[in-house]
Formats: sequence, C-alpha cells, structure tokens
Amino acid sequence: MAFAIIETGGKQLKVEPGRFYDVERLSNDPDTSLSIDQVLLVHDGSDVTIGQPLVKGATVEVTVMQHRRDRKIIVYKMQPKKKTRKKRGHRQELTRLMVDAIHLDGKAVGETKAKKQSTKKTKAKAKSTTDGDAVAVDAEVVTDS
Repeated sequence: MAFAIIETGGKQLKVEPGRFYDVERLSNDPDTSLSIDQVLLVHDGSDVTIGQPLVKGATVEVTVMQHRRDRKIIVYKMQPKKKTRKKRGHRQELTRLMVDAIHLDGKAVGETKAKKQSTKKTKAKAKSTTDGDAVAVDAEVVTDS
C-alpha cells in the first residue's frame, strides 16, 4: 500500500491514492487537477523516502472535487454575575481533494484504485448492452369501421 505525507494549509496529512481528503480552502475551481509538491515522506510498499524537509522530485496529483464547509462550532463566553454573554458560531471553509497518484522522480508510486474499478464497470456495461439483440416486429393496425 503506497502512501505519502503532504503538507497543505499548515497541516500534515497521510494520503493514499483513490481516497479523498478535506483540507483548508484552496482557490482552485472544482474538477481541476493540481500537483502538490510539499511532500514530506513517500512509502511505496517496500521503500520509504524521507525528505529533509521535502522529498526531491516527489509530487502528489490531486483533483479538486468540491468546496464545502465544516460543521458548525459554537463558541459561548459568559462571565457570571456581570450579565455578559457572547454566543458566536464558526464554520471552516474546506476543499475536498481526490488523490489521483503519487509520483516519485517521474514514476507513479501508487495508482488509483477508483480508476481501475471505473474502467472495469464501463467494460461490463458495454458487454451487457451488446449481448441482447434487438428484435424488430412488424405489426398491422386493424380498425373496425
């Protein structure tokens, strides 16, 4: 199982190909691809490459799925006997990213499982539609007059 540790939005994430993650809001539009080069560690199943601080030649290819907002957090401040109460809410702006591939020195370390499964499904659907033969029937309309 291949994975990488990346840094985005001031946080570090362990990412795997074929999975999606919520990160701090990015300015990219949905359905666009981008490359993250802030890679701290790459594990390809047998070898581990650790950067000092970044791994040279390592990138993570991601696709922006959607922009969303996190759940609401209520901040309530109260000072007893002073009649002071403040109730505030906050929802963090997030971007959902789908990890497509992890590249190390131009080679794909991890492939997406989702792409493999989607191609298998489309091939299966194409076979099922070609197996059934269409039968044309000639019919006469008889009216009583």
